[in-house]
Amino acid sequence: MTPDVLTLARAWAADDPHAGDRAEIEALVAAGDTTELTRRFAGPLTFGTAGLRGPLRAGPAGMNAAVVTRAAAGLARHLTDEGHAGRGVVVGFDARHRSDEFARITAEVLTGAGFAVDVLPRPLPTPVLSFAVRHLGAVAGVMVTASHNPPQDNGYKVYLADGAQVVPPADRQIEAAIAAVGPAAEVPRGDEWTTLGDDVEDDYVAAVVAALEPDRLDAAARRRLVVAYTAMHGVGAGTTARVFEAAGFAPVHSVREQERPDPEFPTVAFPNPEEPGAVDLLTALAERVGADVAIAEDPDADRCSVVCGGRQLTGDEVGALLADWLLRRGVRGTYAASLVSGSLLYQLTQAHGVPFAETPTGFKWIIRAGSPEAPLVFGYEEALGYAVTPSVAHDKDGVSAALAVALLAAELAVDGRTLTDRLDELAREHGLFATGQLSVRVKDPSLISDAMSRLRAQPPARLLGRPVEAADLADAEPPVDAVRLLGDGVRVIVRPSGTEPKLKAYLETVVPVHDDAGVLAARGRGADELDQLRAEMAAALGL
Repeated sequence: MTPDVLTLARAWAADDPHAGDRAEIEALVAAGDTTELTRRFAGPLTFGTAGLRGPLRAGPAGMNAAVVTRAAAGLARHLTDEGHAGRGVVVGFDARHRSDEFARITAEVLTGAGFAVDVLPRPLPTPVLSFAVRHLGAVAGVMVTASHNPPQDNGYKVYLADGAQVVPPADRQIEAAIAAVGPAAEVPRGDEWTTLGDDVEDDYVAAVVAALEPDRLDAAARRRLVVAYTAMHGVGAGTTARVFEAAGFAPVHSVREQERPDPEFPTVAFPNPEEPGAVDLLTALAERVGADVAIAEDPDADRCSVVCGGRQLTGDEVGALLADWLLRRGVRGTYAASLVSGSLLYQLTQAHGVPFAETPTGFKWIIRAGSPEAPLVFGYEEALGYAVTPSVAHDKDGVSAALAVALLAAELAVDGRTLTDRLDELAREHGLFATGQLSVRVKDPSLISDAMSRLRAQPPARLLGRPVEAADLADAEPPVDAVRLLGDGVRVIVRPSGTEPKLKAYLETVVPVHDDAGVLAARGRGADELDQLRAEMAAALGL
């Protein structure tokens, strides 16, 4: 195998259009580092839950100039084959290492292929790019971002004319077109794209505010709300501040250490609000300023996390709160959640008589839920992604979700209530839906496939002492690499992450709330049952 890897590496280096990337491979060849070369040439990056994503490194299994060149050329070929030659494409980028470079390469390649390319003026949130695709009448969009991944990663999200991320068969067709691209150094390039001004961001801000109708709440109530906020070293601060100002809120209290974009993400172990410790600085700031609510966006601002009363709410709790708020506002249409999200949303939709849709994991599926008779009006996934204004951005949107959370918090504050008070009220009405995760990050991906095989071969017959039935969702339509275990008041779904080397088990138990014991006792029982589920599933997965 060693000579084959060295031959592949030499051929790749000869074709690599980027001097730095080329030197990186040549140095590994010169050093005879076949272990690292095997890792980099194990295969090309594939379209996962959110397009291409991987470590910044030379070679086909990394994000680099050659891979981006081929990706852009493959996208151009696909769009041409679909009859869109010469149409418009919008390109956006975040503030990660090499994001601006990859955006420029994409613009050069698409322009060279004859497309009219508009590039966003600076690093901006992913939902702005999703909005821009439809707003400008483009046939596609590209967002260079790795979202909440570690600093050494970058990624490449592809959107089609509907402003949503690609789904089958388009993703497979684009992959095939990428594979058919010739030498990267020979891909034609142009230089006549347009760098947009601030108009698109202006229009996005106006559209978000108009969709959420802040004037339905008294202006004084909005101004009184105290909000703590962090951009987590990402690109959301400026756009979020503009949205809050346009909606009539006082300026947020921002975590200064995390306000400006920094691709090293120096104050967090992982720039993901879900990770332990990621919102510690935000929580401390909220306590100092007496915030009614604290909000964290991930680095590309398509997700947001909420802290209230010193407690970080789960994605399922925030999803239920936002859906309940919209339903009480009279917003009717389809409400959707991914299959790994909690079940409370279904109960809420049934209580209000509106359609509910369960989708595969990923917002590319959630955003396509609904029908002409009942279009999507709200969607969420437990991993902190929410679409409260799907008419604006056809993707999860942390900026509009942040505004919706603030409006809800301000509305509750008028009566002296908080977000956690409303959660307690929902628990009394519908039962306590306690959700959590068992999440294991691995270095060897084979450990994930081994665990999934073990679970499929020998699923547990009982969880929490209750009988459960196993369903392999690989047999569903569309197929999902997941296993669901379902019993009376207990549910577990196990799947590999689509964006990170993780195996995830999504846990849920439903605890009745009794008048004599109350919500506090139910929460205690729910926490205990989640701990028991973690232990039982760790054993079942051999972890």
